[in-house]
Order: sequence, then structure tokens, then C-alpha cells
Amino acid sequence: MHKLITLFTFILINGNIFAQIVYPDTQLPTNTPRIFAKGLLSDGLSNRDFTISPKGDEIFFTLEQPRIVGSVILHLVKKNNHWSKPEVASFSGRDNDHEAAFSPDGQWIYFSSDRPLQDTGARKDFDIWRVKRTSNGSWGKPENLGPTVNTAKNEFYPSITKSGNLYITVEADYGKGDEDIVLFKATPTGYSKPESLPEDINTKYDEFNAFVDPDEQFILLSSYGRPDDMGRGDMYISRKDKAGNWLPVKRLPVPINTTVLDYCPFVTWDKKYLLFTSKRLNPQMLNRKNNTYEQIKARLNEAGNGNDDIYWVKFNPAW
Repeated sequence: MHKLITLFTFILINGNIFAQIVYPDTQLPTNTPRIFAKGLLSDGLSNRDFTISPKGDEIFFTLEQPRIVGSVILHLVKKNNHWSKPEVASFSGRDNDHEAAFSPDGQWIYFSSDRPLQDTGARKDFDIWRVKRTSNGSWGKPENLGPTVNTAKNEFYPSITKSGNLYITVEADYGKGDEDIVLFKATPTGYSKPESLPEDINTKYDEFNAFVDPDEQFILLSSYGRPDDMGRGDMYISRKDKAGNWLPVKRLPVPINTTVLDYCPFVTWDKKYLLFTSKRLNPQMLNRKNNTYEQIKARLNEAGNGNDDIYWVKFNPAW
């Protein structure tokens, strides 16, 4: 019988409990990036950023179309090893929301939103918000992280570690460029003052949309404008040395990076796969010979048409 979903086994480090992750795809990735969950999650619309729960039973991603829907967080749920179709997340759909990220315990979703601070307030710039899982498994009411984290400028792309530390993209004045990655260390009462990550991670160019390893041993980030940038923005990686210092970044290789924008990295909890967003065009889209109207329309409405798509590839520890 044809398998509609792909299974693989991994070990949960705490307790050595075996569990099975079921991805909504028919084939695990190789060293060459391929579109993730084509037809379900990648469907020809502009779909970007990605997170999956530590238990592997929920996925969030963003549908973005600025002129019509803005940006809305979509949600898939796995039941009995089968994934639901995407639906608007219970805490999204009214304002511009995007870039959901799970906390390592799976009990919180952090995200970026321009929603007002009060139900009747004016729309704000983008802030970091979070929403907690309730006792029945649903998601509660979002809360703003407050003025220690959020400023009068935009904050984007939260990444939360096992220590409770929070990394985000900021446009605030304490960075080194127009956009930078900053760290808020967890404290008993909230967060410390922001710490801009060191030179070479943050530069005079734009650094944004960073995924930080839950163990804080590596960081994947997007950057635009560096001398080795291949196009509209590439992804880079930095690791820590034995003393805990961030090492100089390395640009991820071709064909992960291309001449178009490649961004929004996410590494699965077992550190086997990298998922990311790309505007790359499927070369088959350029076939203009003997096309009927129906064939043209079908190509324009499928993944790989140059809108944002989510790709996945094996995560290489040697990068």
C-alpha cells in the first residue's frame, strides 16, 4: 500500500523515550533542497517560515500576501499519524502575524505581530508576543513581552532556547546595522537588557531571521549585502568554540543558497534537517513551448513559481 506520509524514529534525550515523527511529506530530503510538503503546505501561494512542535504533532507557518491578507499564521495538527489541512491559527487572522516559534518545552508559541496592545487600540509596529498552551491543549490569549524586549521600532523572528534565552531580529538603535540579532537572557523576573551579538554575526549589513540551536551551540541567520552575498540575501552559520565564543560565520553552500532570497531557517529538534524559505524558481516554469492555457495556469498555481516556498535539506554538522 502506498505510504502517504514518511516516518522516522528518533530518541528523546531525556529519558531515552522512543517516538516517531511523522512529517507531511512522502520523501525525506537529501543534500539537495526540495520543496517541503508540496501541495499541502507549499501550494503556490507565498508561504514562509516554519516551526514544528518538539513532539512533532503541530506545525505553524505563515501565509503572506501584503495587499490582500497581510500575513497570517497557519496551523496543521497531526492526529493518528495523519496531518490536517492548514487552518488559520486560533490566535491569528485579524492582524499581521508571522514567524511562530515553539519554546523547547512545547508550551509556548512566540511570534511577531503588529496587533494593538489593547483590543481597541491602534495597530502598533511589530512586537514579539507569546501565547501559552491551555490545559485542554488549545492556545490561550496572546501577551506582549513588554518594553524590555519591544521598542518603538520593529522586532521579528523569535528563537527560544532551553535556558529560556530569547534571540530576535531588531531594528532598534542598539544594533550595528539597520537589522541585527540580539539576545535577551532569561532572568527570574523576565529578561535582561538586550545584548547585540558580536561582530561578524552582526555587521553594517542587514542580519535577520536567526534560528538559534536550543542548546545555543550554533546560530543560523540570514544576511543581505555582505561581499559574498549571492543575491537578495543568503543564509550563514556560526558555531561556538570551547570557551563559548561565537566563531566567524560561514555562508551555507550552493544549492542551499541561490541568487534569490533564501531565509527563515529552522532546524528540526533532532538536528537532522534544515527547513528554510526561498523565492527560487523551478526551471520547469520557464518552459514556454506548446503550452495550453490550462498548463500555464497550473504552473502559475503550484509551488516553485517564484513566490516564497518552504524547502528542506539534510542538516550537515560540517557546515
